[in-house]
Amino acid sequence: MTTPASARSLPYATLLAFTRYVDQTGPTKAAYVGGLRKQRESGGGFNPHSQLVKALKADIQFRTGGLHLASIAQAVAPRWRRLYIALTTGSAQYLETLGQPGEFSLTPTHDALGLLGNLPVRISAHFGLRYADGRKEAVRLHFDEQPPTPDLITATLHLMRRHMDQILPHAEPVLVDVRRGVPHRLGEVRGGAEEIDRWLNGEAAGFTAMWGLAPATTGRPQTSVPERKAA
Repeated sequence: MTTPASARSLPYATLLAFTRYVDQTGPTKAAYVGGLRKQRESGGGFNPHSQLVKALKADIQFRTGGLHLASIAQAVAPRWRRLYIALTTGSAQYLETLGQPGEFSLTPTHDALGLLGNLPVRISAHFGLRYADGRKEAVRLHFDEQPPTPDLITATLHLMRRHMDQILPHAEPVLVDVRRGVPHRLGEVRGGAEEIDRWLNGEAAGFTAMWGLAPATTGRPQTSVPERKAA
């Protein structure tokens, strides 16, 4: 099924895609946006991290202290085993930072649609946490081999905080560096809210302009989509 040309031309980003764009420099920004547009128009995509997310959520829900994570690392297809060993090791370390099983539990989150200038951005968390003392967190996972940069941390947490009423009311946004098991919180956000908004609106304007300049594509769907590596 093909997508009408008018629909294909509309710029749009997920939180992952936009924050990765913000983290690009120089001419790589245009190449990145062009790649996103081509991949979206192809209609393909595969998320290699979905089983990891399910295992981590199962360990939280059933209070199993990493047993699901250990199991999934051996159960995935051989081509993903090395990746999953790295991810599950860090995920188990992150679990330990949460406290004792029973002191926290899963809670539902919802997607939000933000607008940066004329650019719609879908903002989501991988899961929510509710602690015994009443605190709540909306958790987003960072799977990349390189740790998140200060710019990526700032952009992600600010956009989540800005739309938290829709995602998980009264929750704190948290970005977890999965490979290293390190949570990043609002104390690391650089700059005031108005300053960050101006910065991100400028980045969104650049993204929108580059999207319009990127050539449309036709042909067979691709098998992987970078922005879907972490949904």
